[in-house]
Amino acid sequence: MKKFIMYGAGNIGRGFIGQVFSDAGYRVGFVDINKEVIERLNLDGEYPVNVVTSGENTELTVKNVYGIDGADLEKVSDEIASCELMATAIGVNVLKFIAKPIAEGIKKRAASGAAPLNIIICENLIGADEYLRGLIEKEIPELTEYIRVNVGFIEASIGRMVPVMTEEKKKGNPLRVYVEPYNILPVDKTAFKGEMVNDVSNLYPFSPFNLFIQRKLFMHNMSHAICAYLGFLRDYTYIYEAVADFDIKYVAYKALTAMAVAVSEENSTDIKMLLDHADNLLYRFTNTALADTVARVGKDTKRKLGGNDRLIGALKLAEKHGVDAGYICIGVAAGMLFNPEGDDSSAELSEFASMNGAAAALEKYSDYSGRYVSVISKFYSELKRGKTLSALVKMCDAMNNRDIRV
Repeated sequence: MKKFIMYGAGNIGRGFIGQVFSDAGYRVGFVDINKEVIERLNLDGEYPVNVVTSGENTELTVKNVYGIDGADLEKVSDEIASCELMATAIGVNVLKFIAKPIAEGIKKRAASGAAPLNIIICENLIGADEYLRGLIEKEIPELTEYIRVNVGFIEASIGRMVPVMTEEKKKGNPLRVYVEPYNILPVDKTAFKGEMVNDVSNLYPFSPFNLFIQRKLFMHNMSHAICAYLGFLRDYTYIYEAVADFDIKYVAYKALTAMAVAVSEENSTDIKMLLDHADNLLYRFTNTALADTVARVGKDTKRKLGGNDRLIGALKLAEKHGVDAGYICIGVAAGMLFNPEGDDSSAELSEFASMNGAAAALEKYSDYSGRYVSVISKFYSELKRGKTLSALVKMCDAMNNRDIRV
């Protein structure tokens, strides 16, 4: 049986990537530092996945799985040295901590003459392939040429929504995970080394892959964040509550249609597919069974309002193609007011913006000084002093088809 190594046994690792490869007949080894999860994987050799919609809950069993202690460098590198394929789903900030174990595994593959290794990178970061490659080459600079020829760094677009699991949802099993039905995994077709993977039905190799990277980050992640930030201002707990609010849904939809135009222009692709995707996203956000929270989706605005991330990156792409980005500006302004309990990153940014203004916050956290600074500043000031979202929507509508500067 072919072996697939999943670096990260969290909700995406178990609830999406691991399931996809287990269903395709691979034996899936999960690498993680969570002792409870690793021990339970080795004890059960399987785990439940609940596919949920607003009206249904279907339980599936993912089989042929085992756990690998992430603290055991020798064991992890041995597993990487002997697998057919691997993936990461651990969070961008953690990639630097797993570069060494992966590098050690690559070193062993090089010594044994093993087949090329392809690493599917399931992280929300544009340029994740070059970032991880750089981290690994730093660990083993003597193998830079070997890596160039024999290691594929495959960007992926993670579209399946998997919420944080509560103890109630786990039902006594720490491995249980809730997911939505969507389970397609687009990957960069041109980045593979050696033989193309053709035995995984839910894997969708595509080229040029920039289209899917931008669609995920600047449409899915962007609109999800807007719903969270505006939902927070209206005291909603769940994303499905936020998207049921007409004003919030309107802003998210207008932002999505703007990005459909910008992404279409950037990639010279048919806009209909992107508009259909926008409609589908807003429908998927209404899934009450996921119970995804505003606090989780919006968390860490220092990262999510970063210069190349979901909101500012989308803003820049719209600006590049002359597409009105007023509704995205509403989302950015709301993000600066996002400050839920326990979110230190967002608290820092929110406090800085409150004391120094939106323009200073954009300069410090977003590295943005483009033509929309004045718009964001205006919206931020209006929201801060209590102006309603409905009033901001009217302002934004009125600004269409004329000079965006206010």
